[in-house]
Amino acid sequence: MLDEILGLPAHPLIVHATVVLTPLLAVAAVVYALAPRTRAALAWALLGLAVAGPVAALAARQSGAALKDARFSSASGRLGERIAEHEGFGTPLALAALVLGLASLGLVHVARPGGTDRYGRPVSLAVSGLAVVAAAVAAYYVARAGHSGAEAVWGS
Repeated sequence: MLDEILGLPAHPLIVHATVVLTPLLAVAAVVYALAPRTRAALAWALLGLAVAGPVAALAARQSGAALKDARFSSASGRLGERIAEHEGFGTPLALAALVLGLASLGLVHVARPGGTDRYGRPVSLAVSGLAVVAAAVAAYYVARAGHSGAEAVWGS
């Protein structure tokens, strides 16, 4: 399904969306959680990123599997090891982005842009904490996946 875009391998193209949108989502979620005064300005951006980031991460994972099957299924040696390492970050990154997206949606729902808490302060703090932890995990996996992918392609 996600093999090619206009004759080019889809994975290198889709990965760029993931590498941009996931960190943006992480930063927006942390700022929204920790700086209530910014909520009015960030709410719609956070909602959009909460949907776009996980979709990009899932698409990157799927396109990576398609690329491996199409062009690197018989890779061995150091290249095979690098591809396997990079592939190993695909599922954790997709799951982390999905959890971050859901936590961000929940955060916008429970912590209103006006600075009030819809279900009370403890619920808002719990969802904010979850969003901050999910942001850190997603940022870690996007960095590891991106670095291992770059090493697989450009490493010597």
